[in-house]
Amino acid sequence: MKIFKKLPEIIQGGMGIGVSNWRLAKTVSKQGQIGVVSGVAIDSVFARRLQLGDNDGSIRRALSNFPWPDMVRRVLDAYFIPGGKSAEKPFKLIPMPNLRMKRSYIELVILANFVEVFLAKEGHDGLVGINYLEKIQLPTLPSLLGSMLAGVNFVLMGAGIPLAIPGALDGLSHWEPVELNLHIEDNTQRQKFVHHFDPKEFLSGKLPELTRPNFFAIISSDIVAKSLARKATGNIDGFIVENHTAGGHNAPPRRTKKTRHQSAPQYGEKDIPDIEKIRDLGRPFWLAGGYASPEKLKEALDLEANGIQVGTAFGFCNESAMLPEIKQEVLRQYINGKLKIFTDFKASPTGYPFKLVSLKNKITTMENHSKRKRICDMGYLRQAYCKGQAEIGFRCPAEPMEKYIRKGGSPDDTKDKQCLCNGLMATIGLGQTREDDFGAELPLITTGEDFSFVPHVVKNSVTNYSATDVIAYIKS
Repeated sequence: MKIFKKLPEIIQGGMGIGVSNWRLAKTVSKQGQIGVVSGVAIDSVFARRLQLGDNDGSIRRALSNFPWPDMVRRVLDAYFIPGGKSAEKPFKLIPMPNLRMKRSYIELVILANFVEVFLAKEGHDGLVGINYLEKIQLPTLPSLLGSMLAGVNFVLMGAGIPLAIPGALDGLSHWEPVELNLHIEDNTQRQKFVHHFDPKEFLSGKLPELTRPNFFAIISSDIVAKSLARKATGNIDGFIVENHTAGGHNAPPRRTKKTRHQSAPQYGEKDIPDIEKIRDLGRPFWLAGGYASPEKLKEALDLEANGIQVGTAFGFCNESAMLPEIKQEVLRQYINGKLKIFTDFKASPTGYPFKLVSLKNKITTMENHSKRKRICDMGYLRQAYCKGQAEIGFRCPAEPMEKYIRKGGSPDDTKDKQCLCNGLMATIGLGQTREDDFGAELPLITTGEDFSFVPHVVKNSVTNYSATDVIAYIKS
């Protein structure tokens, strides 16, 4: 593990699926800050980029630097389409992750993570991190190996309490077998289900030295920070303290407001982390959620934080992978005072609150998403459940309702659930095309609540700006 004398003040958020791509992270990193790529569903993103033909050759250039060319050849044979697939033809799906993953899938995961980090770090000596979700467990261990082979400097993880990840990083840095205890629903007998991963089963010969990246846990409470500091399998090198105004998944509120008709979740004072207690843990920390301004950076530094994490301001800049027409429309609606952002407590199959943008235009509407035919063919947010003695199955409350109920799920859990996997892939232009009457997948847009940065980076009514503009404004 590398010890840094001085850590940058700005961490660019690892926005998934694919919004924080290698181009964005590279730009931020070259500016002396921490650029972060999203590792969420990166195997699908990678496979679909290959099927579009890798027109600029960047993926194949990165793959030419991977030390095991036979693995590269197998993955290219499976997914690369010279010139790209036709627009009306659907993407070839990759296998869904499960407990007994095929070698071909593991190889795809390793290469996908390697390529994204390699391209973000290529040609400069800046710092690059990768972001994962604790909720998505099965691809995690081979993902970590792939990113470490490319020299990733930081691993960031939220959406859960990642107690096992620091120890896994320790083991992988020495090419040792590692394991991850799986979260299993309906496990009344409290059986232990573990995903084992031995890197030497997939990579052999002369093995390169691996540097253990620093691990930053994304948290929303001082209680979780304290638990991680005490119980993690290895060292927690820092915390990103994220409040509920941030985009993507938020931590559930600790309070439920009782009304005449229903119980409604509500954020309040109990959900504000105690910064003093986090500071007393003696680890670097950054504040996130509405901090994209010089004033908020100063506020964080005055609290003795190392700096801030910024997502939304980078998510809508030129370098992010979000479709340009979506970025333009969201910025226009904000400027015109019509942008609506809300926390949906039901949309995400994970059960976590999820921030959504409501756009009423031709790009996407929440009404159209509610009419979507239920299809679960990517499966990242499926939950493992216990089927019987030493056997697990997978179900997702966003899959067809009859399938979910047949697997023992409750009908109530399916209400208002959205397929985040397919919707977020469409947001970066990699949405699936359906050959039936369902048609193409619609984008699903997530963002933080704070757009106060816009007047400072959008000039002369031209609704686009660069990542360097964001950094210049915050550092001003």
